[in-house]
Amino acid sequence: MANGFNRLIVEKPFGHDLASATQLASDLEAVFSEDYIFRIDHYLGKEAVQNLLMFRFGNHFLEPLFNNKHVASVRVTFKEPFGTEGRGGYFTNYGIIRDIIQNHLMQVISVVCMEPPSTASGLRGGNAIRDAKVRVVSAMQKINIKDVVVGQYVANDGKPGYLEDDSIKDTSKAEMVPTYCAMVMYIDNDRWRGVPIMVKAGKALDERKAEIRIQFKDAECMSIFGDADLPRNELVIRLQPEEVVYMKAMMKTPGLSSAPMMGELDLTYKNRFSGAYLPDAYTRLILEALRGGQEDFVRSDEIMASWKLFDPLLKELESEAGAKKPLPYKYGSRGPQEGDDLFKRAGFKFDAEYKWKPGNCHSS
Repeated sequence: MANGFNRLIVEKPFGHDLASATQLASDLEAVFSEDYIFRIDHYLGKEAVQNLLMFRFGNHFLEPLFNNKHVASVRVTFKEPFGTEGRGGYFTNYGIIRDIIQNHLMQVISVVCMEPPSTASGLRGGNAIRDAKVRVVSAMQKINIKDVVVGQYVANDGKPGYLEDDSIKDTSKAEMVPTYCAMVMYIDNDRWRGVPIMVKAGKALDERKAEIRIQFKDAECMSIFGDADLPRNELVIRLQPEEVVYMKAMMKTPGLSSAPMMGELDLTYKNRFSGAYLPDAYTRLILEALRGGQEDFVRSDEIMASWKLFDPLLKELESEAGAKKPLPYKYGSRGPQEGDDLFKRAGFKFDAEYKWKPGNCHSS
């Protein structure tokens, strides 16, 4: 048709390692130019991720805080409360790093940590946003295997362990496959130098959750409150199971007490935007592909930059000389204690007393 158009929509995985990703990119580009290729990572279609660009760069009070002068750590978490459930045969060939971290979570990190793009609108917006994402991923330092904890879930409370998945044929190979990983990375640029970027992903954990957690440094004037040990402020952006943005902030206990307590400034989407249509991530992305918008799709150089970061780590983890056997953790737990210990050593401060509760506010 004279007025028709072509769109090639490609679903992950975008390769198994750097070599296969390079070959796949070459094969695609032999037939289609980058302008016609739409590589889907459905995390880029989630409402909370879609909001990141406006929320971060559209608020004067927020963007100046996103740097190593104010941020103690950036933490991105993915947790599923179920195991592989018949997909163990597939999963044995990938593991949690390839399946979740190298793609989904790296896309989230790149949007959270990128510099302001030259534009976010019009025909140039798609490539400008992706240029900014590539620059931040390319600035990441080589991942030190000492900053990585891998685990594999075992049976608990009647739930089967990973190795009990009937679809697994090669159990000797499966024994070395991580279903959990916690790691700490660093970005070598002026904005983020020295700030630990913490990533945690796992199956058969204690809850379903995907979130971004920006933990700020200790309050500079804490000493005026005597011996009070004030928890750190945190900006939390929850991607699932429901979309939530909240800022943990210190305040005095209401009433006659002057004791400090942690509260929050809460934007729970289902309360504030009751009745708003929030499309499924794939619905949104397929519509964007039909429209020709590419800002929410993954460009080939983004994929290469991510594989250049993870390929050496995976080879080290999977080599006979440096193989790191996953630590066992019980189905339904938080994962190996060593993962929490890794984050504590990197500077993350846990607040065991605080528990976020869904807000009760309603739009008016």
